[in-house]
Amino acid sequence: MPMKAYSTPFSEKLRRIDPVVLICALILSSVSCLMLFGGRHYLKNGTRLFVMQVGATVIGVIAMVIISMIDYEVVLRKLWIPCAVFSVGILAYTLKFGIAVGENRSWIDLKFMTIQPSEFVKTTFIVTFAKHLDLVKKDINKIWVLAGLGAHAGVILLLLLKSGDLGVTLVFCGAVAIMLYCAGLSAFYFIGVLGALFIATPYVWPKLHQYQQERIIYGFNPEGDPLGKGMQPLQGRTCVASGGFFGRGFSGAENYRTLYSAESDFSFSTVCEMFGLLGGAIVIITMAVLVVRIFMIARTARKDAGSFICAGVAAFIVIQTMENVGMCLAMLPVVGITLPLISGGGSSTFAVYLLLGMVQSVASHRVKYFFEREGVGMSRAGADAEIV
Repeated sequence: MPMKAYSTPFSEKLRRIDPVVLICALILSSVSCLMLFGGRHYLKNGTRLFVMQVGATVIGVIAMVIISMIDYEVVLRKLWIPCAVFSVGILAYTLKFGIAVGENRSWIDLKFMTIQPSEFVKTTFIVTFAKHLDLVKKDINKIWVLAGLGAHAGVILLLLLKSGDLGVTLVFCGAVAIMLYCAGLSAFYFIGVLGALFIATPYVWPKLHQYQQERIIYGFNPEGDPLGKGMQPLQGRTCVASGGFFGRGFSGAENYRTLYSAESDFSFSTVCEMFGLLGGAIVIITMAVLVVRIFMIARTARKDAGSFICAGVAAFIVIQTMENVGMCLAMLPVVGITLPLISGGGSSTFAVYLLLGMVQSVASHRVKYFFEREGVGMSRAGADAEIV
């Protein structure tokens, strides 16, 4: 019987959006907006930041839905080269012409707002690296293949490191490692890299800038410099402790008002002071559910490339969350890492929704409807039967 192309109705595409990912994202964004609303009179540019966060959330959700309707295989096939050019080009441009915030040259001034390009490079890098992994997955444990993957990631990591953004560089390193592991890289390589890092530490340490060394030393021991490098993490921990179980509310919370980056890097401390241990637990549990759900989508992806995309997105969320919460509790070095969907900042929030849009694309296209029989649309069971 003749077959003809079948276009999936818009309503069907909407129904394929994973509700767990969407709900988790909306919960986290709601907590962020509440936090920024409560601190709008005390945070720097508080009202503007709150409005920007609401706008970024709305636009981000719309972008996520739009991306979910695009087959990720089409993106990997047709856009991986433009994504690679964009990744290298925007980071090189930022390194040359970007503005410096503290010791990092990782921002671009668009006149009406500033953006951090590395946030958007996360999406384009995942696209290109997932494509690369999919092409070489059968030979991934061969040295020449691994060298090519290392060069691919190394260009991005070098540009990030040259910008002075050690925290973001480490996050990318972690994401690369997790994607390689999910692609089947032997554990012996990971053991070898860890051994090499251990041996190289005495030689690499002197090459770090003094401020980077101090961040690491006093990140693990903030009490060693309580009025200098250790002051910020200690203040962050004080905010967390002062919130108690139910929090001090919008008016009662006061410690965050003198905390540097209370709206961004130390937003978890602000949330805990306003909403207490309960609010902090909601953030962590929701983030955990989101990550677990993304890995579940990875397991059921139609193609390996889809699994690699999900692994990369989950890696970015896990690593950033662990590092951000750790530095807010004065347990890890302060390296300027945002908490996904919680930290205030339009570019950061919008970039996370782009990542989740790729996950939604993988989830939406686990079953693909190519045909309908003449005069009668194929049922879901019929479509499943067509897929080998």
